[in-house]
Amino acid sequence: MAETQSNNNERGLRKSMVGIVTSDKMQKTVVVTVSRRVKDPTYQKFVVKKSKFKAHDEKNEAKVGDTVLLYETKPMSKDKKWKVGKILTKAVEV
Repeated sequence: MAETQSNNNERGLRKSMVGIVTSDKMQKTVVVTVSRRVKDPTYQKFVVKKSKFKAHDEKNEAKVGDTVLLYETKPMSKDKKWKVGKILTKAVEV
């Protein structure tokens, strides 16, 4: 699910990735988990590695379970260096 790309926007090249929102309890901040498949050097098996990123969500639109597109931005705080670009798919509400 970790699709790292380079966007050519008005600000130049930026990294972007796709992940799933795991927490939305903070104001204007969401925690997004990005998973990627990596081949293990010893056993030659593919394993899933996960990374968590804090991302800025200005309008508090992203909810837990949503798939979002993140793009890199200047540091907003100690941990926040990503912004939510858009919500790709909404979570299914039960």
